[in-house]
This record gives sequence, C-alpha cells and structure tokens, in this order.
Amino acid sequence: MTDLILTPNINRADDFYAELLAAHEGLSKDDSDALNARLILILANHIGDREVLSQAVKAAGLPD
Repeated sequence: MTDLILTPNINRADDFYAELLAAHEGLSKDDSDALNARLILILANHIGDREVLSQAVKAAGLPD
C-alpha cells in the first residue's frame, strides 16, 4: 500500500498551474467542468492504486 502524498511534489508547479489555467481559458463552465472530469479520470487511471485514490477522495472532501 502506498500513502497519498499531500506535500508539494510537482516539478515546476507554477508552470503546471499556468498550463492548467491556459487549458481552461475561453471554456464555458460546462466545458471546464468536463475538462476537469476527464483530467481526474486520466490521472486516477495513471495512479491506479485504489487505496491511494480512496485517500485522495477523502482528503478532497468537505471538512466535517
């Protein structure tokens, strides 16, 4: 089992954030939401570890 990494772990994080914002530029709310959904599923497939994915869902959930 692998634990979810919650500390900064992205090379050139600012560049990635800019790329992500650029991908959404000019999209409608619905298209932006669809892009996010596709990205989530692609990255979840890449991770592949169900335990890590479950930890991520819990970490992203609303606070109690």
